[in-house]
Amino acid sequence: MKRKFSICGTRRGVHRPNEFTLPNGFTLMELLIVISIILILMLVAIPTAGKIRKHANELSAQKSLQTLEQAESMYESTYPTNGYACSLTSLGGDPTAGQSSPTAAGMINGELATGIKSGYIFTITNCTKVTINNGDRITSYTATAVPATPGKTGDRGFCLEAGGAMKADPTGGTNCTQMVQ
Repeated sequence: MKRKFSICGTRRGVHRPNEFTLPNGFTLMELLIVISIILILMLVAIPTAGKIRKHANELSAQKSLQTLEQAESMYESTYPTNGYACSLTSLGGDPTAGQSSPTAAGMINGELATGIKSGYIFTITNCTKVTINNGDRITSYTATAVPATPGKTGDRGFCLEAGGAMKADPTGGTNCTQMVQ
C-alpha cells in the first residue's frame, strides 16, 4: 500500500481545524487586515474633509459679501433718497410678493437675507446717516461675515466697507485688519 505525503501536511481544499475561513474564501485574519487599512485611511481623510469644508465656507462667505456689495450699489441707484440699505431684510424680500420697495428690494436671495449661509453669520452694521431735506440717507455701511462656530465652520471673519476692499480677521471676529487677496 502506497501513501502520498504532503510537505505542508494539508491537501488542497482541506482546511486546518484551527483556521476559520469565510464562505467566499477569505480568512478572518485577512478580513481584519483589510478593515484595519480602511480605518487608517478614514482617520487620515476625515480631518482633511473638515479643512476642505471650512475653506469652502470661507470662499462662500467672501463671494456672499461681494454679492452684498453689488446689491448695495444697485439699492443705492434704485433708491437714491435712501442711500444704502442698513439691513439684510431691506436688500432681500420675496420676489413673488409684487413690486419691490425700499424695505424689501429683492436684490439678494432669501438664504442670504436671513443672515445665515454656509456656516457664516452675515450682518450690515456701522450705517452712517445724513439728513437731507428732512429725510435720512445712509451714506456708508460695513458688511460682516463671521463663522457661526469659529474653528469648525470657518477660521476667519470678513468685513467689507462701502466702496472699500475686503479685509479679514484671522481670529474669526470683526476686527478685520488683513487684506483678502
